[in-house]
Amino acid sequence: MKTKPDLSFWKLWNISFGFFGVQIAYALQSANISRIFATLGADPHSLSYFWILPPLAGILVQPLVGAASDKTWCRFGRRIPYLFIGSLVAVLVMCLLPNAGSFGMSVSTAMVFGLFALMFLDTSINMAMQPFKMMVGDMVNEKQKGLAYSIQSFLCNAGSLVGYLFPFLFAWVGLKNTAAQGVIPDTVIWSFYIGAAILILCVIYTSVKVKEMPPKEYAEYHGITQEEEKEKVSMLRLLVRAPKAFWTVGLVQFFCWFAFMFMWTYTNGSIAANVFGAPVTETLVDGVKRVVLDTTSLQYQEAANWVGVLFAVQAIGSVLWAVCIPLFKNRKVVYALSLALGGIGFISTYFIHNQYLLFVSFILIGCAWAAMLALPFTILTNSLSGGHMGTYLGLFNGTICVPQIVAAALGGSILALFTPEGGLPPEINMLVMAGVMLIVGACCVGIIKEKKQEA
Repeated sequence: MKTKPDLSFWKLWNISFGFFGVQIAYALQSANISRIFATLGADPHSLSYFWILPPLAGILVQPLVGAASDKTWCRFGRRIPYLFIGSLVAVLVMCLLPNAGSFGMSVSTAMVFGLFALMFLDTSINMAMQPFKMMVGDMVNEKQKGLAYSIQSFLCNAGSLVGYLFPFLFAWVGLKNTAAQGVIPDTVIWSFYIGAAILILCVIYTSVKVKEMPPKEYAEYHGITQEEEKEKVSMLRLLVRAPKAFWTVGLVQFFCWFAFMFMWTYTNGSIAANVFGAPVTETLVDGVKRVVLDTTSLQYQEAANWVGVLFAVQAIGSVLWAVCIPLFKNRKVVYALSLALGGIGFISTYFIHNQYLLFVSFILIGCAWAAMLALPFTILTNSLSGGHMGTYLGLFNGTICVPQIVAAALGGSILALFTPEGGLPPEINMLVMAGVMLIVGACCVGIIKEKKQEA
């Protein structure tokens, strides 16, 4: 098997540059979806359920995209066609989703529209995101993979920073940050429009600049024989043959992504109630009176914008910590340390009532995010070789989707356990639980097995 040559910094940069635009879209989704559905009228106990369909779609689509791209070759490449199609769908949905409350639909119809729009947005973003990880596995040698995934992590966090800050910045320049009941504010709508434009421009750049290996060259660098190229192996069989790193890293991933699903779902309500003192109102849900935050209030919408700022601080913390990660000789030590710091950050939000002190909490959370973006894929791709790289990375997406599905399914019931009768649901407790999950994940890092295995 031939050894892949070293690539220049700018070639590594070009492979991942489109990730900047994709991550802007992902940041807008993760920071604003709970805000959008709460504005449309969703009860806090139901918020997590709106997040079930996206990872459910992802767990079905990603392995299929990975397997299909392993067998694809056309004039545009192996992975890039899927990257481009996913991005185009994401752009279309980003222009529709924030208008769910502006089409004159009833509340229930607007929520159903928003739910399916969210499903397509999350699926298309993931379809666009996965090829970047696959291209690093395809084109970069083991010596440079750490640098390649660090570049990807930097671009990811830079994109997150931009996406998270958009609503806050648009409010600062004068766009309207409040709207009628059930209507999404202009600051959010225009954030999605601008994010969609940047996404497609970044993806076009990568599509033009990156030339993937043709099939013969790919086979030489990955040690694939003609027999293996023709071999048809089911995904179930590949799972059975998966290296131990796949399963042991997957266990850690479960606790990590469970935690971050709670963050995306409950941070808006937590900050609005715990820091900004948003007023409450009574609403009827299935004939039962419920106390909820008043989403039309200035305090709630200012808190929602501030959540974007906090997520941006998390992205900055992630960038800074990503620089430190390569300085550790032992990947497992820095992985466990990063998750533990993130866990402390989540738990600390319970005790902080000052919007600026929360910066410390979210910098610590950023340490966990940096490790989650880079280390699992470095460990996994270094344990694989052969012709099923894309399929395995698609299957590995299940370790991201399954915990999100579980967290979304259980979120409402867990929040109900904390909610006093006739009282406001204490969403801040869910962030504390997220911190506990990250610390459990840190404890599980010790069982990870790093060993090369045929893919």
